[in-house]
Amino acid sequence: MPSLRTVATKKNLSLTAIAAATAMIAACGSSNDDSAPPQTSTTPPSVTMAGVVAASGFVPGSATDPTIKAGYYAGAMVCIDANNNGKCDASENPVTTDAKGAFSLSAAAVGPLLADIGTSATNTATGNKVASRLVLRAVAAQVTEQGAAVVISPLSSDVARAMEANSSDYPTEKANLAARLGVPAANVLGDASTVSDAAAQSAMLFESNALTNRFTYAITKLDRGDLYPDALAVAGGDPGLKGLAGVTAATATTAADTRAPITFLQSQQAAFNIEGIPRYDHVFIIMLENKATSSILNSPFAPKINGYLQAGNQLTSYFATGNPSEPNYTAIGGADDFGITDDSQWNCDATGANAPQDLPLPDNTQPGLAKSPFAANCTQASGVNHNIVGKPNLFTALSSMGLNWRTYSESMNPGQDARIDSVGDAAVTATDNVYAPGTVGGNAAAIGTPGLVLPLPGQLYRTKHHPGMAYQNVRSAPEFKFSNRTMGGGQWDANLKNSTDYAIPANYDYDQLGTDLASGHVGAINFLVPDQCDDMHGVTVTGTLPGSATAIKASDCSSVANNVPNATGGAIITRGDNYVDKIVKQIQASPLWKNRQKNVAIVLMFDEGNATAGFNSCCGWNPGNSTVANPLKKNADGTWAVDTTVHGYTSGNRGHGQSVFGILSNQPNAPTGIKDSDAYSHFSFNRTLQDMFQLADPAVDSSYMNRSKYTEKFIAANILNLPEYAGSADTHFDSVRPTNHAFVAPASYTQKQSADVSTTAQVGPDASQTNVWALHK
Repeated sequence: MPSLRTVATKKNLSLTAIAAATAMIAACGSSNDDSAPPQTSTTPPSVTMAGVVAASGFVPGSATDPTIKAGYYAGAMVCIDANNNGKCDASENPVTTDAKGAFSLSAAAVGPLLADIGTSATNTATGNKVASRLVLRAVAAQVTEQGAAVVISPLSSDVARAMEANSSDYPTEKANLAARLGVPAANVLGDASTVSDAAAQSAMLFESNALTNRFTYAITKLDRGDLYPDALAVAGGDPGLKGLAGVTAATATTAADTRAPITFLQSQQAAFNIEGIPRYDHVFIIMLENKATSSILNSPFAPKINGYLQAGNQLTSYFATGNPSEPNYTAIGGADDFGITDDSQWNCDATGANAPQDLPLPDNTQPGLAKSPFAANCTQASGVNHNIVGKPNLFTALSSMGLNWRTYSESMNPGQDARIDSVGDAAVTATDNVYAPGTVGGNAAAIGTPGLVLPLPGQLYRTKHHPGMAYQNVRSAPEFKFSNRTMGGGQWDANLKNSTDYAIPANYDYDQLGTDLASGHVGAINFLVPDQCDDMHGVTVTGTLPGSATAIKASDCSSVANNVPNATGGAIITRGDNYVDKIVKQIQASPLWKNRQKNVAIVLMFDEGNATAGFNSCCGWNPGNSTVANPLKKNADGTWAVDTTVHGYTSGNRGHGQSVFGILSNQPNAPTGIKDSDAYSHFSFNRTLQDMFQLADPAVDSSYMNRSKYTEKFIAANILNLPEYAGSADTHFDSVRPTNHAFVAPASYTQKQSADVSTTAQVGPDASQTNVWALHK
């Protein structure tokens, strides 16, 4: 498979030749707008190409999935782009769409059409002017096929882009798009406004909205003259670091920057491969707990996870952000822990401007929450605010783009409020899991207690394990309740119906993940959060044997249960290993995963490691546990200044060692067995997700949330406001980058490690430099 850059270059030449030939026979344009002045031509026209420029419009505020309306672009220019520069030049005799998005263009022969949609155009779906220039197109084969009813749309544009990326033809890519959306091929490039099937129309509009975002970004890159490819996707390292003061010599790029200004066709491909991260439709992130690399990698207690690591790709030097859990989840969700260093509930020390806006608070005074463990008042000696107000995060970023998200959590009490921890219920019971000798590396310590009856313990579901819970704008979002969902497979699932503590809603779905996988109605980003028995965290569960008054603990839900002498917690690892296997197989059995026209990934990761000394973290954290770190804020004039308003900020982002990170792709031709040993962190993963779903712009540092903007170049440019990085011995290790495997370590460079990793530090580059997210070999 040729690279996108190679394909784009070849296609740029070939399509330019085609367009130039077409231009030689192009005649004149006319418009359906009666007010437009007549246009003349010296060449007698012989073909009329007519149709509409279709639009989709995202309407914010939905309490469910995003609302996307169908419409048209009024006031857009349509032409045959003879010089292939991504715009309708005056010499190309463009016509202007009327109030209903219609156009009629005459030429000597059929050619590929381009819609140049400027900021004077109106999207009739929303009634708003177009905020930023957008270019859409339709290939000549589509124009011939649709005749006098051509629909230029984001979907037609993606067919054109895919033909170029894959060196393919129109029938193939049209069929691929139809399969991708589950829409009949006869309708997929039609006018969504006229599609009568509600499911098909919804799929077309949802994809059109996402593609509109991408193609708008593509033209932004073209119009401002971006270099191709993005700097952090260049093999070897960021070319912009060459000769830059404050960058460590050992890792600074020394090669000349050979990039050139991006072309129109390159911009279309680049918008789907930001910083070397290809576009995925859905990513499922399975979050596990408290196990470092040394506890999981090659462990006989986790054979299934290790099997998936070998079957997919790995980040082998992936660092946590802090200890305990909550700071890590908060950092994954928003690229900062804001000084949080504990697991306290989200209203702790949240006063003044940070006071919770969740009114009323979900405590036990509220209807249906008589046993809510939520404390309405929470103050601690540290005084660190746990309610993050007004800060960007993945959840609100997705929602603002008309994309959706899900957090699937296991063992929530039926119908409970997602903002509170679950409670125990003696009426809900399960028997102890029993493992036969040999199923966990032959360790008999994993044998459970047959017949042991276990009541449902409290705090199986914990809000501290929700990556969006600390953010006020996430909890206040209209889609919050809808987007927090159940995940089945828990030990007590079968008897949750016996609950005496919560009134179970009618038709309650104990496994919305399974339901959504069957229907395909999952999110773009899906966090899958097992309960504290299945995530390797562990809780103490005490039960009794029938006919016995002696209480004993469950064998596999606590790392050091009293009938499990194995101090390493082999039983709890095996339990988590089995649960991960169940979830991965459930995803891989779904129609969604089997639809190869969709790009779907599963991530297996842990919140933190277990290091207590040495290099505990990397990549945007607070190096050396500095006492001078502060977040930055952007001033109106574009400069950056220190934000001193976050109390206790220097306590956070301290790091807690390394943990395994695996990636599985549904693409059969994706490379496997790749091990990227460059240093990454939760901030790096957050930046990767922003690139994957086009939530940020590499040319605009402020578009990246919180500490995910802390690239080497950004730190060097703002070093006076980031004193914690002054004098860094390794600015590459201390900075953030996407997990794209683009950095090639110099031969003499020794990779840093945390104290919990006993393997020999790698010297020089990885043997392979293949992107762990690549879709093709």
